[in-house]
Amino acid sequence: MAEKSKGSASYGASDITVLEGLDPVRVRPGMYIGSTGPAGLHHLVWEVVDNAVDEAMAGYCTRIDVTILADGRCQVVDDGRGIPVDEHPQYPGKSAAEIVLTVLHAGGKFGGEGYKVSGGLHGVGVSVVNALSKELILGIDRDGDHHELIFKDGGKPQGKLKVTGSAPRGRTGTSVTFAPDPTIFEEIDFRAQTVLERLQIMAFLNRSLEIRFEDQRPGREAKEVFKYNGGIVDYVRHLNNSKESLFRKVGFYEQSEEGQEVEVAFQWNTGYYESIHSFANGISTIEGGMHEEGFRKAITNVVNRYARKRNLLKEKDDNLLGEDIREGLTAIISVRLAEPQFEGQTKGKLGNVSIRSLVERATNEKLAEWLEENPKEGGQVVAKAVQASRARMAARQARDLTRRKNALDGAGLPGKLVDCSSRDPRECELFIVEGNSAGGSAKDARDPRTQAILPIRGKILNVEKARTDKILKNTEIQALVAAIGAGVEADFDVSKVRYDKIILLADADVDGSHIRTLLLTFFFRQMTELVNSGHVYVAQPPLYSTLVGKEKSYLRDDGAKTKFLEQHPDHKNEFQRLKGLGEMDYDELRDTTMDPTKRALLQITVEQAALADEVCSILMGDDVPQRRHFIQTNAKDVRFLDI
Repeated sequence: MAEKSKGSASYGASDITVLEGLDPVRVRPGMYIGSTGPAGLHHLVWEVVDNAVDEAMAGYCTRIDVTILADGRCQVVDDGRGIPVDEHPQYPGKSAAEIVLTVLHAGGKFGGEGYKVSGGLHGVGVSVVNALSKELILGIDRDGDHHELIFKDGGKPQGKLKVTGSAPRGRTGTSVTFAPDPTIFEEIDFRAQTVLERLQIMAFLNRSLEIRFEDQRPGREAKEVFKYNGGIVDYVRHLNNSKESLFRKVGFYEQSEEGQEVEVAFQWNTGYYESIHSFANGISTIEGGMHEEGFRKAITNVVNRYARKRNLLKEKDDNLLGEDIREGLTAIISVRLAEPQFEGQTKGKLGNVSIRSLVERATNEKLAEWLEENPKEGGQVVAKAVQASRARMAARQARDLTRRKNALDGAGLPGKLVDCSSRDPRECELFIVEGNSAGGSAKDARDPRTQAILPIRGKILNVEKARTDKILKNTEIQALVAAIGAGVEADFDVSKVRYDKIILLADADVDGSHIRTLLLTFFFRQMTELVNSGHVYVAQPPLYSTLVGKEKSYLRDDGAKTKFLEQHPDHKNEFQRLKGLGEMDYDELRDTTMDPTKRALLQITVEQAALADEVCSILMGDDVPQRRHFIQTNAKDVRFLDI
């Protein structure tokens, strides 16, 4: 994108286009930020950070500081141009900055002059953050002055934008400090790890942009700096860090034409899953789209051409399929374009046709060059793909065998499945229960009309370390596939799922956690759409029970225990830690964990597929120190771990 000097006259008040008012946000916050739970709370941070990243993409911002202040507020400071402070032509007497903060969809991204490329348009604007905050302080350094405006009670400006002093020498930029409104959000406690993960991805996607994070809350103090001069090359290296790379080099190519550009970084590992993650203007396109289509088509052509040219594929051999070539591939595709068209259920799919041909052309040309220049690595890629194609044939036979067996078995349901009587999948639930004794309790505790039980014995196969043909020979996995009824891997069809909720019910101890992780890895790798569609849940049996008089009380976790002790300070020693589901009577299990009116379920979502991929690889890989570090870092949040 063309460079401009800071404070350029081409970005002024007249570039701020107004689309509509702000009032509805507080009435229906979920429409604007998805939810009022933790995801919606953190969405506020992303909105403000996205604005700063837009300045970086336009070439004006080199550093962003994100701080969780000691009192729990969030502050985002950038060194971009600063929001325009002059009077807005459509709103006499009001500054452009005030309009940006008080009118929904007002910003420099709609008219085409303020920003050539922006990610923030995908979001809902900093005005929504203002509407959902009890207080927001806006600071702007521009033209040597420091301007300030305070908003309170859902975005009401306290006066006009005023100059409160001089800007630090030579500094331009914007500072937004906000306190989420506790009457809107279920909780207003930011989770540092969630913020860090997102900021790291932003830093990877914006080469050389420095993003600093600081948590100033007492007892939680932490600092982190992200800056990647290699950009997405460093991202691929980071993702493959938890895997065994096929070779040391990370490939990279880029190409641009008027109004759009593409960067691709790639490296194969010895694993069996592809990890292709695409972004458009810094936004994760989890449903793929035109840029991914162009890449997938071209990489298949390029590797087949290369294999034939080098005689690594003989004349009689069939072409390698795309899935063979992509086995073990980690790739980041990052595109930037002037007017991205987002579509799909979660607005996570890029629809611009022109970007497909750019990515395809770039891959056809530049990837072919890379393979020619790196013949050793090229040979390894082809050899792995040939191996994958053989395994694919074996896997197809295993799948056919599974299907044939099911057909011969009549209904095809596993013998140990205790099914429910309802045949309406929308109201049915499948509990996958670890261990026979717990399975017995669960059968008695269930509602036989809508709740089915599938007991599994011991630990299922670690799918991270096996190809599909081996996975499908595992008895426990065959039972899972048959019970869910929607196939597996390439054959998986989410519309055929027999239960709306697939609920993992395991003990709250180390073994239970391991079994949960093995099952979640299986679903994420082999039935990805089951997770993406929100069908997978983790039951949360209580950790403690205690007697209050003659009444038994159940407490879900340490947080609930602490709250209970605040209300009953003399109750310190009665607590009993519940060790296993099998120790609960069926009525206890029903009342605490299975009854839809009383239980607490954790829905598993994959908002950031690259992160989930990394978590699966770390938890299921061979690098013990890395796994230990990950578990220790996330231990406090493990009950609420959102893969």
